[in-house]
Amino acid sequence: MPKTPAAEVDAGGRAVRVSSPDRVIYPATDTTPEVTKLMVAEYFASVDDGLMRALRDRPTALERWPSGVLPGIELATGRPGEKAEAFYQKRAPRGAPDYLETVEVTFPSGRTAEEICPTEIAVPVWCAQMGTLTFHPWPVRRSDVDRPDELRIDLDPQPGTTFADAARVALLACELLEELGLVGFAKTSGHRGVHVFVRIEPRWEFADVRHAAIGFGRELERRDDGVTTAWWKEERGERIFVDFNQNTRDRTIASAYSLRPIPGAPVSTPVTWAELAELRDPSAYNLFTVPERLADGDPWAGIDDTAYSIQPLLDLYEESGLGEMNFPPDHPKMPGEPPRVQPSKKVAEHWDADGNRIEPT
Repeated sequence: MPKTPAAEVDAGGRAVRVSSPDRVIYPATDTTPEVTKLMVAEYFASVDDGLMRALRDRPTALERWPSGVLPGIELATGRPGEKAEAFYQKRAPRGAPDYLETVEVTFPSGRTAEEICPTEIAVPVWCAQMGTLTFHPWPVRRSDVDRPDELRIDLDPQPGTTFADAARVALLACELLEELGLVGFAKTSGHRGVHVFVRIEPRWEFADVRHAAIGFGRELERRDDGVTTAWWKEERGERIFVDFNQNTRDRTIASAYSLRPIPGAPVSTPVTWAELAELRDPSAYNLFTVPERLADGDPWAGIDDTAYSIQPLLDLYEESGLGEMNFPPDHPKMPGEPPRVQPSKKVAEHWDADGNRIEPT
């Protein structure tokens, strides 16, 4: 069979070449037709304003599925020597076009990298040519990559809970934010969860914003027994986990209007609070339905209008009196951090008061 010629996609007035345009990225389901590589690129071009509102001037990692979302293909876990057909790419790919800009970021290890920094819609469309489905922007802008301008509240359903549970907690989060004088913007995760974003003044470092998220999560937990901030899975139970560590350095969340690697090509979709209260099936927001929805207006159109202080959330952290919580395993051990061992496996005499392991003598 002759090879299908490359296609071109108009991305904000710039022509972006897409090779193998008829490659199937999402097979058909009972409710959606198949999605080709060209359709993915055209989708990103069609949600220009919303997608760029989420990505513009932000260091962005790419989640690439060049072979498609097919049975047997799994996302790489990052283990040394691992080979996988789907993977995260944190460094700008070789052979990038001259309009693709980068910015240097520093990882928790102290290593640095040049990450993609989208400045126009042609960049995400070109990334689709590279098999990218999901964009993972940092909560910072290129003008100051060490001070976040975004607080991210990731409401993650645990086994035994549903999207409806996450939506209920998100509405509670909205009420709490309003009490504290802040405005949150909600979106579906593209799967079972809900994300709530708050634009903040870029005056605090990652550690402070993480503490703000911990303080907020603890207050939600105090108000609703269906919420947990427990880092260890064995302690979470059938509750909605507030993943505070999504606010640490080099931890990212799928952007608004990103596709997710799940059958049916679902989209992480901004919603109004009224819509969220009524939403039962987030998979209804997908590659086929979201462009028309966005054409009628973006629920996040006003997200950049006001940046808020996180001081009320830092006050909650201090008032809780519960102190520090565990960091992700790829971060250095931090002052005051509890022991990095599952509670069920912890032997008290092996740890000092500061959470450091006591080596046997």
